[in-house]
Amino acid sequence: MSDVTRRHILKAGAAGAGAALVPAAWSATARAGSVAPPQVLAANDLALWYDEPAGTDWLRALPIGNGRLGAMVFGNVDTERLQLNEDTVWAGGPYDSANTRGAANLAEIRRRVFADQWTSAQDLINQTMMGTPGGQLAYQTVGNLRLAFGSAGGATQYNRTLDLTTATATTTYVLDGVRHQREVFASAPDQVIVVRLTADRATSITFSATFDSPQRTTVSSPDSATIGLDGVSGSMEGVTGSVRFLALANAAATGGTVSSSGGTLRVSGATSVTVLVSIGSSYVNYRTVNGDYQGIARNRLTAARSVAVDQLRSRHVADHQALFGRVTIDLGRTAAADQTTDVRIAQHASVDDPQFAALLFQFGRYLLISSSRPGTQPANLQGIWNDSLTPSWDSKYTINANLPMNYWPADTTNLSECFLPVFDLVKDLTVTGARVAQAQYGAGGWVAHHNTDAWRGASVVDGALWGMWQTGGAWLSTLIWDHYLFTGDLGFLQANYPALKGAAQFFLDTLVAHPTLGYLVTNPSNSPELPHHANASVCAGPTMDNQILRDLFDAAARAGEVLGVDATFRSQVRTARDRLSPSRVGSRGNVQEWLADWVETERTHRHVSHLYGLHPGNQITKRGTPALYEAARRTLELRGDDGTGWSLAWKINFWARLEDGARAHKLLRDLVRTDRLAPNMFDLHPPFQIDGNFGATSGIAEMLLHSHAGELNVLPALPSAWPTGRVAGLRGRGGYTVGVSWSNGQVDEIGVRADRDGTLRIRSRLFTGGFTLLDAADGSTPATTRPETDVVQLTVRAGHTYRAARPGVTPSPTLTATPTPTTSTSPTPTPTVSSPAPSGARATYAVTGSWSGGFQAEVTVTAGATAIRGWTVSWTFPNGQVVSQIWGGTHTQSGANVTVRNVDYNGAVAAGASTTFGFIGTVTGANNPPTNLTCTTS
Repeated sequence: MSDVTRRHILKAGAAGAGAALVPAAWSATARAGSVAPPQVLAANDLALWYDEPAGTDWLRALPIGNGRLGAMVFGNVDTERLQLNEDTVWAGGPYDSANTRGAANLAEIRRRVFADQWTSAQDLINQTMMGTPGGQLAYQTVGNLRLAFGSAGGATQYNRTLDLTTATATTTYVLDGVRHQREVFASAPDQVIVVRLTADRATSITFSATFDSPQRTTVSSPDSATIGLDGVSGSMEGVTGSVRFLALANAAATGGTVSSSGGTLRVSGATSVTVLVSIGSSYVNYRTVNGDYQGIARNRLTAARSVAVDQLRSRHVADHQALFGRVTIDLGRTAAADQTTDVRIAQHASVDDPQFAALLFQFGRYLLISSSRPGTQPANLQGIWNDSLTPSWDSKYTINANLPMNYWPADTTNLSECFLPVFDLVKDLTVTGARVAQAQYGAGGWVAHHNTDAWRGASVVDGALWGMWQTGGAWLSTLIWDHYLFTGDLGFLQANYPALKGAAQFFLDTLVAHPTLGYLVTNPSNSPELPHHANASVCAGPTMDNQILRDLFDAAARAGEVLGVDATFRSQVRTARDRLSPSRVGSRGNVQEWLADWVETERTHRHVSHLYGLHPGNQITKRGTPALYEAARRTLELRGDDGTGWSLAWKINFWARLEDGARAHKLLRDLVRTDRLAPNMFDLHPPFQIDGNFGATSGIAEMLLHSHAGELNVLPALPSAWPTGRVAGLRGRGGYTVGVSWSNGQVDEIGVRADRDGTLRIRSRLFTGGFTLLDAADGSTPATTRPETDVVQLTVRAGHTYRAARPGVTPSPTLTATPTPTTSTSPTPTPTVSSPAPSGARATYAVTGSWSGGFQAEVTVTAGATAIRGWTVSWTFPNGQVVSQIWGGTHTQSGANVTVRNVDYNGAVAAGASTTFGFIGTVTGANNPPTNLTCTTS
């Protein structure tokens, strides 16, 4: 994207999105007598469905994905289009974003800010602190696979669905008396996209398939049943495009013929056809782009071709349901759910459709499963779905709201594994951000500002007004501790503690005393994207920074305590925390956004950054800080309800934390309208930004369960619009899986399963009347205390489920849904280190994440006194572990013996330098590391 285009988008975004960026409002008309199709009812209405194709409208196509590969399925009768993405195809290539002029000018910038010379400070920032380049690079499309069937004239009984329970997009229609069906899914186990075409009359399937792309590509026919698209990503911001990719599509038919020549695949007279799509990328990591992309694409295609389509489907569905099925939700159903999905959105404001909230909730979980898996890139501004070389805001990672929001539902809605790519990104940023910290601030630790990309840019971008915000890396680091609170995984905490400590260290080095107030403050920074005076956003110590740093310092100190390390450092961060400015109540009764009681230049601005302490933080609570709690309510009243899609979603979370179910539900309804949701339910800023989808899912979870204040608060913001319902499988901090059922607005039953021993505190209106409480494991009644009239406190045991119910309510055996992944509650064993190779190189094996039945590990190869050109690492697993997916290397496994080679991936490794590869494995029972590694080099 050119600088002009990106600046235009930023300006439009600052104004609430300019007309050029806003898609025209769309409409849909209800059909009399409409009834949901049987396949939708079979999925318990957890499906998007339509009675018309998407045509050329990308926002009507349906998304599928396996974390790495994504496709938008259009469902057109004449020509099916699969718009394709691979999550590492980004513009440009590795670059160093640090600006070495920064540190020398920092003192003068600070002086100007403290002297209230804000625009002058911004000018100097723009001259000396901007990253190189001044903008970051875009996520890009691979291209399209088109299946041309011929004329669609006369097609009847058309229907297309996206079944969220099976992660399958299906199109059916009748043409010339033949019923045709297409199923499309993206398999994580087999790493391919599968298109299955069937017909109820033999020899009725004929089509030709071709690739096309806006990228620099060539097409080919590698064999008689395959076509290929070989290309390279685009150049941007002066950085040459360097990510090579190969997409392959292979057809296997029952009956008829298959041929391929000149880049066109032809199928004629078939009864059924399976098309497999495989994509490989040369992206290894943010520093290396010489991976064997052709080998990846070919090997995965070859492996998938050896598997029967029914097995491909069953493995895909089992993998998906193991995640998706952990949470169930029922908010009731009305006849409104019998309309097509686009109609339901269009008429939502005027009808009672509680099931749509359940659908929206589960759609967000579906999107996270589909766009973020262990070993993939994190979900970006558009998840993994993008049809452009120049997407809005580059479809990258905006840290000052959007990336954290993408992952708000990861833990609360029981998708812990899907969170892991964020922590991989943070680990990368500790390297690039350390370079920026030193070059631009003269500081230790690491820093990231308001955006990053696949190359892990960490410097200031897009201009000081937007980009001069220091606490992006700090916010991401707080996610480490919060994730640990849910999982209790000490191995995870141990592996990620260095990132948490490094983020805190940066601020120990850079916070400065305010000349009049005496508080330690960030300078320069801003309250994201909102000027406090005309054309001036840069300031010192904005409220959001103080709230984030309070969480960061607390997290670093508490993590150090848990791990038994860094006593002196813990004391330092706690001392710094106590010198931060507290959140203040301003003259309008609101939470002040800045240290001074300024009135914002745009009252209804989309960001409400100074309420970070309300959500996702826990510094503003109803019972702990009543004055700030009321000030937060006043802040939201002043800001107003309306906003961009993602802003509305955040406000749902805010009002849920304020325990105002009616207002939270009103914001939810405000989100479900045609200028905030696309026909395919993608959230609209506008344009499309996926964070609003994830924020909505999080908001609904927050309406049903709180765990941020040291207790489980059950149904804290239940709206009257959901008088009867049930949810099971939600997660609470402390390691709890929670289910609740209710009727007529009153709790019937609560079920809580504990991951670990401890003391559980539950708040619910159920406890203000008669109730029973049982340990479901043995039927005993646990001893309780009653700290408050609506609170019960009890000692719980790991693996036990505790049920509280109104008298006469029959216990439900499924109230806590499927078991939650188990995690390590003891520190990760000491990493295994190989003996040195003759070259002096060593390999180190460490587990970086674990869950029920699986784990993620990383091997670091460090060169000795001489550079190495390539290397091989081998080991023997002690507990039957099996490598299922690997990145940064190619592997073979025979029984327990694993060999990984990386010659084709990383090229030369300089003397003393290191490189890594990661993998996902399956395991039953113990997950001990190998006792020995062997490392050889060339």
